[in-house]
Amino acid sequence: MMFARAYIGLGGNLGKPLETLPQALECIGKLEGTQVTKVSSYYQSAPLGPADQPDYINAVAQLSTQLTPLALLESLQMIEDQFGRVRSRRWGERTLDLDILLYDNLVQQNSTLTIPHPGLMQREFVAVPLAEIAPQLTLPNGRSIQDVCNNLPSHQLKCIVSP
Repeated sequence: MMFARAYIGLGGNLGKPLETLPQALECIGKLEGTQVTKVSSYYQSAPLGPADQPDYINAVAQLSTQLTPLALLESLQMIEDQFGRVRSRRWGERTLDLDILLYDNLVQQNSTLTIPHPGLMQREFVAVPLAEIAPQLTLPNGRSIQDVCNNLPSHQLKCIVSP
């Protein structure tokens, strides 16, 4: 079976995200036919949604996986559940958030999954760590990740832990 290259956004702002993210990466690396091949630095950012929540810690991981996009999504949601993820409000606080950002050059949109992730080109906390681990990356729409980063407004993203 072929391996796909996928990029996963990781984030959290409840509990101890600096402990949760490495533990989640360990779980991802144990998924069948999946290996974590690169991990960005960890970044601190203000919440995207309601302001009455703590800052987020975010990172991006590159995977090599034999899982289909849907199987990968289901596995990531099970990992979120293991870490106590509760979906109480849109863009609300969470112990762990795992998003498929890219899956090879696949472009897909259905009721379950949209690839590339719809927020990829607007969210500094995703684009910057993605550019860190894949500086030559070209998105399926033909734009380079560097171009995306250069055109994003800065919201004081802070690198807090380097790999």
